[in-house]
Amino acid sequence: MRMISTPSAAGRYSKKAWLERFLALLPASPTVLDIGCGHAEPIAAWLIAQGCDVTGVDSSPTLLSLARQRFPQQNWIEADMRQLALERQFDGVLAWDSFFHLAFDDQRGMFRRFRQHAAPRAALMFTSGPHHGEAIGSYNGEPLYHASLAPEEYRSLLATEGFKVVAHQANDPDCGGHTVWLAQLRS
Repeated sequence: MRMISTPSAAGRYSKKAWLERFLALLPASPTVLDIGCGHAEPIAAWLIAQGCDVTGVDSSPTLLSLARQRFPQQNWIEADMRQLALERQFDGVLAWDSFFHLAFDDQRGMFRRFRQHAAPRAALMFTSGPHHGEAIGSYNGEPLYHASLAPEEYRSLLATEGFKVVAHQANDPDCGGHTVWLAQLRS
């Protein structure tokens, strides 16, 4: 997991290019659901600076406290993404460096959650691994679980929920090796 503290750059690993592509699919003054928002930097901060109304969701009360301090005008919700049911739809749904920490079946279930929170023509962007598998990495010296479905399964799950893949790049060298998916709801 890579974290940066300068929202103006949106990420030295060129997250900005992907964020700009995401933003280009959204209407003016969009609402964005940031699933796994952490402390809201750098991604939510960049979206807020672009005029987005961000609702961030994370399971960490500590990280959400930091997000609330930095951006009190936005909505920060403590919740487990696997049970997310906000009864609201958003112009954009984002799960950057977050939902790939879920087990395979939990990831599969997230696509219904993405759809439930997506307004008509909503953009969806998320990161995954480049192929099916599991790995244990580390963050601040602690073990950190990662899992990924096969690209074909992600495509199938997106299609089942009515999303069309707009762009996909495995191991994007211009984005710190992230595997990024950008999709849009068909209606």
